[in-house]
Amino acid sequence: MHIVADDNIPYAAEAFATLGRVTLVDGPNLTRAQLRDTDILCIRSTRRVTEDLLAGTPVRFVATASIGFDHVDLGYLRRKGIGFAAAPGSNANSVGEYVISALLAVGEARNISWPGCTMGLIGVGNVGSNVRAKIEALGMCPVLNDPPLFDRTNDPLYRPLAEVLACDVISLHVPLTATGPYPTRHLADDEFFRQVRRCRLFINTARGGVLDTAALRRAMAAGRVDDAVLDVHETEPQVRPEDVTGMTYVTPHIAGHSLDGKVDGTRQIYEAVGRFLDVAPVWPGPASLPPPAHRELRIDIGRTDRPAALAAAVMAAYDIRRDDAAFRRLLATRPGADGFQNFRKTYHVRREFPATRVRLTRPDPELAAAFQKLGFRTA
Repeated sequence: MHIVADDNIPYAAEAFATLGRVTLVDGPNLTRAQLRDTDILCIRSTRRVTEDLLAGTPVRFVATASIGFDHVDLGYLRRKGIGFAAAPGSNANSVGEYVISALLAVGEARNISWPGCTMGLIGVGNVGSNVRAKIEALGMCPVLNDPPLFDRTNDPLYRPLAEVLACDVISLHVPLTATGPYPTRHLADDEFFRQVRRCRLFINTARGGVLDTAALRRAMAAGRVDDAVLDVHETEPQVRPEDVTGMTYVTPHIAGHSLDGKVDGTRQIYEAVGRFLDVAPVWPGPASLPPPAHRELRIDIGRTDRPAALAAAVMAAYDIRRDDAAFRRLLATRPGADGFQNFRKTYHVRREFPATRVRLTRPDPELAAAFQKLGFRTA
């Protein structure tokens, strides 16, 4: 049993060695020749998996350690009888934390107090649901839009798009699809932005193709959108400095790149491969993960109000501004696909909020509950 895995899948060698012989490869530059004796292929979203890659190879199963799978030609896999698995929800918490950091960074820069503001979430799957819980901890009011979920449930919780477009913040959390009753390619286009009343912040952490970036620029120039945070890009991995000019914060598709989320993705596809092979999983996972930037944060309640306390902890655990600055520096010297992919491959170790404990200087049940809803442990 020969398993080929992207070398950017953490612990892939240790996990898949329990199932067969493992070869680690540079995922984005994987070639068909490298698959000539491969049974199982494990990749990330940086490599398109199509007939061009797989034709004539013995690959029987493909797994992607990502929640999205628009980079995989599922039709071809079905026609050839090749099994498939993804890692749904593995990076949902990581993306949720990224969105919260973006909100707080823009709030500080623009002197915006978010409690009481509305936030429209387009797509309420694993990621959208996670974001919803976190923004409620900030005192924001979520407005949810998910037509497929509404069709299945008829739940009035899911609101028409027009209500979302009237919100203070709009955030995209949908898969990229070109067909079906609700295609999402260029969902956010000129018509979308013409219906926006006054959006203080627009966020896209879904897929680059969900947004028509030129339409967003026109909306910003017209004053319908004040700020924009983009983690995904229409042209990625080909991104140049001019592609991100005017955007408030930009990052190279790393919103879901916490180490915790990536390890969960490894676990999910390892178990999926085991099921395909009818082999019981024996890999126990890593014995431990590197420590977070802060194992513990002490919050002096007497010196700060609740919103400021939440912001201090979030930005200490993950500050989007650092990734934005590092990415812009990279674009100035190494634009294009090479720099974009290298940033992702060498991304710093980022732990999620549950790895950090918040210690309050005096009891405050309401604040403690808000920290817990964001994901922090409290003491």
